[in-house]
Amino acid sequence: MAKETDTSNDQAEKKPGGSLVNWAILAVVSAACSFAVVFFLFPSANTESAACPAPEQVASTKVEPLAREELSYVQLDELLVTIGNEPATRFVKLNTSIVTEKGNEKKITEAQPMLSDAFISYLRSVELSDFETAGFYPRMREQLGRRAELVLGSDTSQGVLITEFLLR
Repeated sequence: MAKETDTSNDQAEKKPGGSLVNWAILAVVSAACSFAVVFFLFPSANTESAACPAPEQVASTKVEPLAREELSYVQLDELLVTIGNEPATRFVKLNTSIVTEKGNEKKITEAQPMLSDAFISYLRSVELSDFETAGFYPRMREQLGRRAELVLGSDTSQGVLITEFLLR
C-alpha cells in the first residue's frame, strides 16, 4: 500500500506546475497568430487607394447649370404634418419651393391650397420608418414633384425643391 500512495503523490506534484514543453507550444502558437493578424489584416505599403484623380487627369467638360435665368422659384407656405396614428407626438415640418418658368408664378400661388392638400395627403400616408431611412428623401422629392405636376401641369411645374425639412 505504501507504493500506491507514493505514485499518487508523484502524479499530484506533476499536474499543477505544467511542463516547459506546454509553455513553448503556447508561445509558438501565440506568435503565429500575431503574425497572421498583422500580415493579413493590414494592407501592404504598395497598395493603391481609390483616390480622386488629379485635376489634369480629368477631362474638362462643360457642365450646364441647374439654376438658369429663365427659371423662377415660388416658395410655398410651411407644412406641418403629424406622422403615424398615435397622438400627435411625431411631426414633419416642411418648406418647399416649386421650380417654374418666369411668368408662371401667379398660377402657382393661386393653386397653393391644392398643392398643400396634395403634399399633406402624401406625407400622411408615409410611415415613420420610411422617414428614418436615408434613401427615402430622393423618393419623397420625386413624389412631391409628381403631385405638383398633377396639380399644375407639366408645362408649369419643373420640379420641387425641399428648402427645409424637420422630423420631430
